[in-house]
Amino acid sequence: MKNLSAFLALFLSVASALASPQGGFRVVKEIPVPGTGSWDYLTVDEAARRLYVSHETQVEVLDVDTGAVVGKIPNTPGVHGIAVAPESGRGFTSNGRANTATIFDLKTLKVLGQVKTGEKPDAIIYDPATRRVFAFNGDGKSATAIDAQDGKVAGTVNLGGGPEFAAADGAGFVYNNLEEESELVKIDARKLNVVGHWPLAPCQTPSSMAMDRSNRRLFIGCRSHVMAVVNADDGHVITTLPIGDHVDATAFDPETRLIFNSNGDGTVTVIQQDSPDKYHVVESVKTRPRAKTMALDPKTHRLFLSTNVGGSFTILVVGRE
Repeated sequence: MKNLSAFLALFLSVASALASPQGGFRVVKEIPVPGTGSWDYLTVDEAARRLYVSHETQVEVLDVDTGAVVGKIPNTPGVHGIAVAPESGRGFTSNGRANTATIFDLKTLKVLGQVKTGEKPDAIIYDPATRRVFAFNGDGKSATAIDAQDGKVAGTVNLGGGPEFAAADGAGFVYNNLEEESELVKIDARKLNVVGHWPLAPCQTPSSMAMDRSNRRLFIGCRSHVMAVVNADDGHVITTLPIGDHVDATAFDPETRLIFNSNGDGTVTVIQQDSPDKYHVVESVKTRPRAKTMALDPKTHRLFLSTNVGGSFTILVVGRE
């Protein structure tokens, strides 16, 4: 019986190790995209198999599976982010130099109109609970809420600081980083008011954010070289883990329980969620310098990053193959 118990313990340990996602990520493909200029956020529309890539004055639209360019959203000066609202069949871009959001049709990519935002909109996300799009205005220190169905402004939320990236919990609350204040803001997406201001120490200069909705955990990339794990209900910083320099995007894969932080130093820090309150660093993946913005395709578990390679705008694909 003693030998059997030992054997079972060893079997379970090996099985657990095999079942746990491991490292081995690398750049598996580079996709050159015509044109030059700056870039910022990328967004994957998993259902439509499209990748939206901001590219200074337009949004490039690629087929997620083949990498082929299938279209573009033009006339988006200073574009930062792209939000997809599948229930309304619409997409939205944040145009930092025009103080507007462009509305476009998700099927045809045809531009449907423009809506005014606050000053210098940057991050933009869709909240499925309220079916509203939130554009976060960097210089306006506010968020503009837009009804995804009719494209009208539902209201403006004063944030009390300059916002960075955000996440929606799917239950009617939206979270946002205040970068200079090193704070997390909780927004009631229905009432359009701030219901919580939480300090993020020891995290400083929070830049990126992703969320594990099922466990109510926020993952916040900080320019102080750590990722903070935060309880979304009370704002408590549970733990921090080391990441690379100049993080600008964080993504969470709910199937593998992996968290990815893309850093401007040319790395992606991969972190494993062992439990809601326990985490460990898996590996640091070498990418390219300035490849600090990122999107995750949950279907293939691949990452897409924008950067400049040899003077050409390029999308990096990171995976395990």
